[in-house]
Amino acid sequence: MNGPPPQWAVETANLTRVYAGGKVAVSDLTLRVPRGEFLGLVGPNGAGKSTTIRMLCGLLRPTFGTARVLGFDTVVSPLEVKARIGLLPEEIHTFERLTGLELLVFIGRMYGLSRAEARRRAGELLDFMEISPEDRHALLADYSMGMRKKTLLAAAMIHAPQVLFLDEPLNGIDAVTSRAIRDVLARAASEGVTIFFSSHVMEVVEKLCTRVAVIHRGRLLAAGTVAELAAGAGLPAGTSLEEIFVRLVGERERGGLSWIGG
Repeated sequence: MNGPPPQWAVETANLTRVYAGGKVAVSDLTLRVPRGEFLGLVGPNGAGKSTTIRMLCGLLRPTFGTARVLGFDTVVSPLEVKARIGLLPEEIHTFERLTGLELLVFIGRMYGLSRAEARRRAGELLDFMEISPEDRHALLADYSMGMRKKTLLAAAMIHAPQVLFLDEPLNGIDAVTSRAIRDVLARAASEGVTIFFSSHVMEVVEKLCTRVAVIHRGRLLAAGTVAELAAGAGLPAGTSLEEIFVRLVGERERGGLSWIGG
């Protein structure tokens, strides 16, 4: 690409994905994410968060609309997109018979790093993720969920991506691992990496993210700072993201359980 870098790290226009049988997973999503922003994508289960991330990473073709990452169309130039991004998916599938260190060196080499540079970066990342020297030489098949997520986050970062996509990175892990991952993300954001962060943990999104996008039934309901979302929802300043989310998505009335409190 010639000229100055694009203003938007991520830009979608009428992005839509319809699955077989007519199920609409994402509908008419138009969103712009400036370079260097830490965006939180929140929504109920089945809202379309994972489908959105897969389309943005070039792993799933949109039915309609367009998506661009760092100025590159995800359908027209998927390799250009993939070379510049890192991805930590919600469902973890990796090479079980490699050690953590071997995986990072392998990923680094695939991105064109020399073996020496891949090993150097892998060592730094594993130190920062607090993966012990003993554990980094153990097979991934023997890793806990938390160790896997930290190692795969390291794999997503080893090539210095400009945009990092994280799909529910804190699901199924303990508080210590969660804190370590949050520290890594805060460090990356402070160094100008654009982060696209999907999570159900409203407190974490509110603390880490500079802006939030709320998606429900495949549609974007609102996007902005927490203060802007509160104002748009008719709520007072200082309202928590959880309360804003409930107002925007709609809280369903629940009946009691017939065998409790009777």
